Amino acid sequence: MDSFDRHILALLQEDGSRSLAEISEKIGLSQTPCWRRIQQLEQSGVIRKRVALLDSDKLNVGLTVFVSLKTNQHTPEWSESVQAFANSSSEIVEFYRLSGETDYLMKVLVPDMKAYDNFYQKLIRQAGFSDVSSSFAMEKMKYSTEVPLTYS
Repeated sequence: MDSFDRHILALLQEDGSRSLAEISEKIGLSQTPCWRRIQQLEQSGVIRKRVALLDSDKLNVGLTVFVSLKTNQHTPEWSESVQAFANSSSEIVEFYRLSGETDYLMKVLVPDMKAYDNFYQKLIRQAGFSDVSSSFAMEKMKYSTEVPLTYS
């Protein structure tokens, strides 16, 4: 990965709909080598996919909830069932297994408290959690999908 690749990635992270001509012009390469670099970044998996970022408020899912989960069950079968639940629940937009006191962390998007309570009821029926703790986002202080490129 060189400075051209990092510049391409920075431009695509800012706006994935940029044309090849615009990217080429901004990084100072002709279109063919620029296109080859983008293709290589896609084939190597550095660029996983290109998506549109949607406004959750305008789509009526403006309540962000961070759900911390603790469990006493750590079998592969239990983990697979929790993963299947997460994959089947569109409200869960991020899901992590953690070290430390909390075993799992979910980021959930719902329209309101009633919708969250419906989700919560499904969650607690899912599997044996020893503790479920919900934190509601009051204000979005920073939000980015851009991955830092300074370490590549």
